[in-house]
Amino acid sequence: MPRRIFGTSQLAGRTLEVASTTDIILRPGEVILTFDDGPRPGKTPKILDALDRYGVKGTFLMLGSAAKSNPALAQEVARRGHSVGSHTFDHSNLANLPRRAALAEIARGEAAVAEALGGAGQLAPFFRFPYLAQTGFLRTSLLHGDMVVLDVDIDSKDYYKQSAQTVANRTLDRLEARGSGIVLFHDIHQRTVDLLPGFLAELKARGYSVVRLVPKADGVFGRSVITADASSL
Repeated sequence: MPRRIFGTSQLAGRTLEVASTTDIILRPGEVILTFDDGPRPGKTPKILDALDRYGVKGTFLMLGSAAKSNPALAQEVARRGHSVGSHTFDHSNLANLPRRAALAEIARGEAAVAEALGGAGQLAPFFRFPYLAQTGFLRTSLLHGDMVVLDVDIDSKDYYKQSAQTVANRTLDRLEARGSGIVLFHDIHQRTVDLLPGFLAELKARGYSVVRLVPKADGVFGRSVITADASSL
């Protein structure tokens, strides 16, 4: 994608307020940075520092178990102005679970992250399916519950045991091919920590802007709570 069409000299872009998944519409040259599976001591703080250096915000889809084990770190993410969503409690493949168990896993994860955040910030109604594994029933249930399901346009595949540069190059190539998109990273891998500063520098050099994703309404007020008690199960 020719960098000249983007025409921006700073990496921080606009703030996009969303109330539903369909509200996430990006312009050419816009990127949303997302980080799954954290928070992780020794990794997440360095991710936050890299984002701070470039003045950009990410969206962190936290595991309930990880947030419960590291509440101070979860709070740090929120205090630095990043959006915090959920990613189930223990990263179960929801497509392999009975409906009631899958919804319970989602609700448990959301509750654990919200509790870990304490007064540092409110949990955004953002959710990503572990392994991107979903069913029509689960996706519809979440959308009816006013959850914003975050899909992935560019999977960095930073979970592969490859060099940081290989992961960065692959991610940039896929972004160039699309021109914009939601990028998936994980703030639990050292290679992601290592690649992020250079990746952000390259985004800036190529004229991209990082969009901050936030919920349209404050907190979760007005939402239908996701539970496993639906009579249709």
